[in-house]
Formats: sequence, C-alpha cells, structure tokens
Amino acid sequence: METSLTEKQTTVVNPAMGQTGAQSPMKRLLSLDVARGITIAFMIMVNNNGGPGSWRFMNHANWNGLTPTDLVFPTFVFVVGVSVVFATHARLAKGAPRSELARHTILRTIVLILFGIIVNSFPFFHLAHMRFYGVLQRIAVCYLVVGLFYLWDQRASTKWIALAGCLIGYWVLVRWVPIPGVGTPGRDVPFMDMTQNLVSWIDRHLFPYHLYLYPPDHNVRDPEGLLSDLPAIGTALMGVLAGLWLKSSRTVGRKTAGLALASLCSLAAGYLWSMEFPLNKNMWTSSFVLVAGGYSLALLAFCYFTIEQMNWRKGWTRPWLIFGSNAIAAYMFSELVPGIIDAIRLKDSAGRPVDLNAVIFRNSFAHIPNPHLAAFAYSVSFAAFCFIPVWILYRKKIFLKV
Repeated sequence: METSLTEKQTTVVNPAMGQTGAQSPMKRLLSLDVARGITIAFMIMVNNNGGPGSWRFMNHANWNGLTPTDLVFPTFVFVVGVSVVFATHARLAKGAPRSELARHTILRTIVLILFGIIVNSFPFFHLAHMRFYGVLQRIAVCYLVVGLFYLWDQRASTKWIALAGCLIGYWVLVRWVPIPGVGTPGRDVPFMDMTQNLVSWIDRHLFPYHLYLYPPDHNVRDPEGLLSDLPAIGTALMGVLAGLWLKSSRTVGRKTAGLALASLCSLAAGYLWSMEFPLNKNMWTSSFVLVAGGYSLALLAFCYFTIEQMNWRKGWTRPWLIFGSNAIAAYMFSELVPGIIDAIRLKDSAGRPVDLNAVIFRNSFAHIPNPHLAAFAYSVSFAAFCFIPVWILYRKKIFLKV
C-alpha cells in the first residue's frame, strides 16, 4: 500500500534501517520517517563532500573534537533504536511470535553485515585487505543487541541501566585498563593517543591488515572497531528510550517537551564529561554518545513538534519521507556508484589517466570560483542524484526489505 502522510497503517520493510510494519494498528510516526530521511540525505552529502575544497563542517574532526558531520552516523544509530520500539510493537500486535521476531532480527543482522562488506570492497574485492568493520556492520551490531534486548525486556529501567553500563564501562576500559606492551593511558602513554589505545590495540590483533587504516600506515586503526561497538550500542539504547517515551500515552505536547528536556540534559552531561573524556567520533567516546544523542534528540523533538504537534505535514516533509522510506537503498546506491565512477579511467589532455569523477568535477563544479561552494554544489548534486532511484521506488510503492 502507498505510504501517505496521514494514514495510520503502513508497510514495514526494514526495522533495522527504520521502517515500520505492514498493516500495523499503530499510528505511523511521520516525524520519525522525516528525521530518518534528513539523516540519510546529509549522510550521503558528507560521504561525498566534494573533496579537499569542502567546508570544515562537511568533514569529520581529525581526532578529538566535533563537527556536524560527526553527528550523522550516531543520529542514524539513534533512529534505529527508536524504530526498534515501533517495529517490534507493530509485529507483536499482528500476532507474530517472539521467536520469529528474534530469528528475523538475526537474519537481518547477517544481511546488513554482508551488505557492509560489499560496500567496503566494491568493485574490486581485494581479499588481502578486505575490511570487515564498517558503517552497516556497526548498525547491524547495534540493531542485533537492542532488538533482541527489547524483545526480551521492554522496560525502560533496564535500558537506563544498560546505557549507564555501556558508557561507564567503556570509559573505565579506555581510561584505566593497561594496554598490553604499552602501559597505562595517562601514565605510560598519552590518554586518547591516536593509535596507542585499547580500541586500536584490539583491532590490530584481530584484523591487522583488514582495518580502515592498516600497515604500513602509522595510524593503524579503524573508526568502527570492535570495542567501540559498546558505546555505539549506548547510542541505540538512547533511541530505544526515546521510542518508549513516544509510544507512551502522554499528550503530544508533553512528549515534545520531554524530548527537548532530554536533549538539553544529554548535551550538558556530554559536554561536562568531555572535559575528562574528550569528544571523539573515531573512538565513539562516552561523552560523544551523550552529545551526539543530545543533538539527535533535538532533531527528533523538532520533527515531532512541527509534524505531530503543529501538524505541518505538507510540502516540506515529502523529500525527507521519500529518502527515509528506502534508507538502505539510498545508502547502498550512494556508496556503490562512486566506486563505479572511480573505476572508470579516462585520459586528460596531456594523456595522463584520470578517473571519471575528477573529469565530471573539473568540467562542471570546478567552474564555480569559490572552492567551498564548488565542493558543496557537488555534494548537493550527488544527493539529488541519489534521490532519483528512491523516488522511483517510492512512486512504484516498492520498499526494499533486508
């Protein structure tokens, strides 16, 4: 059935990436769809930011610190957590047994991990340095843990305890556990050193030549490493708690106020903690979880206020709804197309080999005098290009499943 802006029933396609379920008696939360769409659109833009000429806010922080780009991935993980609540209740309301939901959760996790490896390796698939960590892999791990946890226990109290355990436990591990062969952080090696930290040490020993940065690169590490999945699960748990709040019987106004208050509290706690445990997206520090979660709550509060409370649904919501309705298709398309373009080799006027992407940029966007605007124009144009296939899928009422 077509996904409209007002209908109370919807078609669930991909709980892991945020869709909700078919013929659910639960009201569709359009604000969540829009928040997901905004996030995936910005994710596509920053992943294809136009190169070295791009503005600072379109790039990740080199190490400690925070830019708007660093907020995109955790916001998506946060949305996954919110979606788990609504998707689970939608399917349980239709009479699906918990064992079936658990099996589907595990299968979707496996598929997402495989998709992630394909995205990392496409189009050449070099086995010697095939990267096993990645964005979709982290989403899969977070979805698996919070999905099964919420299916087993739907109380908010247990989620608060688990969230505290993830954040405090990670801080203790990174701050106080000695790094084998290196020493204690803050005493024998600088705390939060770029490569000499427990997170990177574990990854180097598990997959030494299969990391985002591998030997002979001196920065031997991976931004989606194994141990940092722990605080990322905390990000998803924040989404679950937000979903439980929105699913409650409270008034719309009170729900909006609650999201806004939670945003402020999370931001305050995160920035205070960052004085001791710096904000760092690469290591997904506990302070980063709280600050990024605070901004994710702010985005959700804005969408919820404008759409659910003020009923501003027409016009501006449509492009974000289309992006959000096929988030995994949009992301996969945006990651695979550059690989194809970069693999196509041409020759410039001097006979030197150059990839097609460079040719496109040089013959169009490079004519914009301001290099920042040129890079931004490329980024926006690429996101618009990725909008085309998801718009076609939306028009044909096709919502890709995982």
